[in-house]
Amino acid sequence: MAFSLNKLMLIGNLGNDAETRFTTNNTSVTTFSIATSRGYKGKDGNWVNETTWHNVVSYALPDFYKDALKKGKKFYVEGRISKRDYTDKEGVKRYVSEVISEKLIPLEAREGGGGDKEYDSDSSNSSTEEVDDLPF
Repeated sequence: MAFSLNKLMLIGNLGNDAETRFTTNNTSVTTFSIATSRGYKGKDGNWVNETTWHNVVSYALPDFYKDALKKGKKFYVEGRISKRDYTDKEGVKRYVSEVISEKLIPLEAREGGGGDKEYDSDSSNSSTEEVDDLPF
């Protein structure tokens, strides 16, 4: 059997407030988008900033994170990439790539003080709705 690895680490800012829904067995599913940026020199010699948006899905997230995951906040996200497809309301098959979070760490002090908290998850669920990309 060949060795494989599906691991992703991101540091970026949230593009929207997190949204939480519940599955039929009452497991919370929290979704949000996070932006990462990189700079490089273009062909003309000027610096170009490139932003990439990532859709993130977190299962059974503690309430602290549901309240802390706000637009513009900086977070470290560790997880795996998941691909899925679904059929939209018009009958068109859509494909989605998502980050299934396994660890979240806020990188800014939260309002009201208190220490940093870390979230670890070992959930393997991967079905949510697509998240729109919103600038912050």
